[in-house]
Amino acid sequence: MAGTSQQSAQHSDVVHPKNRRGKHVHHGRTIAAWTGSVIALVAFILGAIAIVMRPQNWTLFAVAAGLAVVSIIVTVVLQRMGYGAR
Repeated sequence: MAGTSQQSAQHSDVVHPKNRRGKHVHHGRTIAAWTGSVIALVAFILGAIAIVMRPQNWTLFAVAAGLAVVSIIVTVVLQRMGYGAR
């Protein structure tokens, strides 16, 4: 029992978050994840504004949809450049 308390103190899940397979869990705390998320957020906000406007602005909506696709591409490129979770 004494060895168990020492072992849990050395490898606490709070200090070293790991999943069941023992890999380090990033929870999206990478440059690739944040960049893609921010670009996608801007795209969805612009798309919502375009739909709510009177009259509806379909050009702005198309730009927002294109920006959403760009966010996916940027995320994948940054991951492959090494800025994502390993």
